[in-house]
Amino acid sequence: MKKSTKGLIVGSLVSAGGAALATAAIKKKKGDDPEVIEDTDMRNSKKIDQRESPDADKTDEEKGLTELDHAYRAEWSANGFPQTHQAMEELKEEDEKDENDEEDKKE
Repeated sequence: MKKSTKGLIVGSLVSAGGAALATAAIKKKKGDDPEVIEDTDMRNSKKIDQRESPDADKTDEEKGLTELDHAYRAEWSANGFPQTHQAMEELKEEDEKDENDEEDKKE
């Protein structure tokens, strides 16, 4: 076989292999959800949203929270989200009071 024929065949094979790998990578990136071990995926677990927080007996802030709430607690703190029903009620009362004060100023 001529050297140019061998080069053409090898080049074609390399190109075809590269194209096959590229299409496989694109399909995988588009269609698949990230691989998560089923036991550790808290988002889809009903049990974890019913069990009491593991730190409930250690800290007052954890009382009344579930394991899922416990996992998201740091994020809530960072974003200033109220962590208890009492805190949510206090925020509602403050908002209502502020609205009433604004209405009184308008009149």
